[in-house]
Amino acid sequence: MTGKDRDRKVRLAFEQTSLRIPLADIEPLRAVTPAVRRSVKYGQIAASIREVGIIEPPVVVRITGRKDRYRLLDGHIRIDILAERGDKDVVCLVATDDEAITYNKRISRMAIVQEHKMILKALEKGVSEERLARALNVNISSIRNKRRLLDGICEEVVKLLQDRMVPINTFTELKKLRPMRQIEAAEAMIAMNRYSWPYAKSLVAATPQHQLVSEKRKAVRGLSDEQLDHMEREATNIDREFRMIEQSYGSDHLDLVLATGYLCRLIDNVRVVHYLARHHPELLSEFQRLVQMRDAA
Repeated sequence: MTGKDRDRKVRLAFEQTSLRIPLADIEPLRAVTPAVRRSVKYGQIAASIREVGIIEPPVVVRITGRKDRYRLLDGHIRIDILAERGDKDVVCLVATDDEAITYNKRISRMAIVQEHKMILKALEKGVSEERLARALNVNISSIRNKRRLLDGICEEVVKLLQDRMVPINTFTELKKLRPMRQIEAAEAMIAMNRYSWPYAKSLVAATPQHQLVSEKRKAVRGLSDEQLDHMEREATNIDREFRMIEQSYGSDHLDLVLATGYLCRLIDNVRVVHYLARHHPELLSEFQRLVQMRDAA
């Protein structure tokens, strides 16, 4: 590490202490519309604030040249709810970067596995299921389903899907599979970037009997046993072909990039183009088509 690197200071994203700020001193970037106030999300946040208060403080930034005035970067719904309740102030984080777009890009929405872990932590701290349901504005059955989300799911799959936006019903389908098949199904979902419940059901339907948890395969509406057996064979073949392609994809892609790059240089050479047009017009046409496909990709 050089002296210059040691002297370089890391700029903090927020001021080191939070502030309790009057709502009247906070200027929102946008208005909360009546449609938003009628939304499920608004109701959930309002219920959460009513039961347990503000968990995630709003984020503001100081307005240059205007003493004790702040611009709201994140938390418009929370501030609106507090104002509707008649609250006079709120504790905020004060950002050092006056750029709401950049800040919002850093926010990652909570995946269901993370929500499951949050619920478990709350229950461990003594928060009742009823209070959690009120705080999140959901039925208590939803809290219980999310609490049991990972029962029967192997650890490898949890790690693979922990940051993915996976529907709760997809995990229900994965629980029908044995651990190794769960891993294969999760890897297929990631490769295809498809996590929907119907896709998970299709993976279960195409799973061989010995890879299912239940000894008896449930009938699938609209499919006969012969069709299911055919799906199993096709799924096995596709999985085998996919893994073969996956192994060679990196080197094949590199070869393709190098080849198309070489073709681009050829087509840029006027003398080469004139020669090909005179002696090999069919090759020139094909080369130009490949270059156009590469540019359009």
